[in-house]
Amino acid sequence: MRMKWLTLPMVSVLMIVLSGCEPLMVLDPKGPQAETQANDIIASILIMSFIVITVFGLLIYMLIKYRASKQSKDYEPPYVEGHPLVEAICVGIPVIIVTTLSIMSVISNYKVEATPKGYENQEPLVIYAASSNWKWHFSYPEEEIETVNYLYIPTNRPIEFRLYSYGPITSFWIPQLGGQKYAMSDMITKLHLAADVPGELMGRNANFSGKGFAENTFNVKAMSEAKFQEWVQEVKETAKPLTEKKFNQLLEPGHVGQSTYTGTHLEFAPAPEGEHAGHNHSSTKEENDENHDSNEESSHDH
Repeated sequence: MRMKWLTLPMVSVLMIVLSGCEPLMVLDPKGPQAETQANDIIASILIMSFIVITVFGLLIYMLIKYRASKQSKDYEPPYVEGHPLVEAICVGIPVIIVTTLSIMSVISNYKVEATPKGYENQEPLVIYAASSNWKWHFSYPEEEIETVNYLYIPTNRPIEFRLYSYGPITSFWIPQLGGQKYAMSDMITKLHLAADVPGELMGRNANFSGKGFAENTFNVKAMSEAKFQEWVQEVKETAKPLTEKKFNQLLEPGHVGQSTYTGTHLEFAPAPEGEHAGHNHSSTKEENDENHDSNEESSHDH
């Protein structure tokens, strides 16, 4: 009885505290990809909650029904053979649960890896997202602008992020738009997202990458297409050009604020794709050609 009166206040305080918390970002989607993942998370929670409640219910029932009785000390319970139906249920139900969750996961993965639903016929906005210790560089090749540590995107338009890193492996993640994806130094990984509503969102590196990892974040602002084009035009009229010297300074380890530039680093430091893919993506085309020629001469000597 005493434990009961101690438990009730604790539960009440917990409910009051949790009622004031903001919803988890992954359960507050602002785009179709995030909505798919949020639905899967909720469905998984419901399935697992049903399993837990059922198991604990059966446990309580068994403890009460088959609790120790006042039998004589020399009492031996009768030997009972296994029951085929019970064994089939014990094995079959877990198999069904695992199969259901597996099918849900596979279907979800195909959905979130593809172009967002409803945007298949639209041309995506391509944004190169490159990480360095400990900052994010966003290049808009079509608009010929670049931002550091913040991202502006139009709503109701598919976004194709092309991710790579100028340092250790990082993980690009905007929880309210979709799941995370790794950015690596010698290859491009693509992430398809879209924002259905305007608003300010949070993005971050979700993979530990050194002492500056905790502050390796960036701000995201979704806006209408018209406002996005106004912002692009404003950047072109007011921002300074991004030079190779300035970009190399930005690559130095450390934290910096938000900044905006005309032009992109892709002009002098191409992304690791196409002829720049692999370990030579940071080299110039002439250096790659020289390396190729020297390799050919070496092979002829052998």
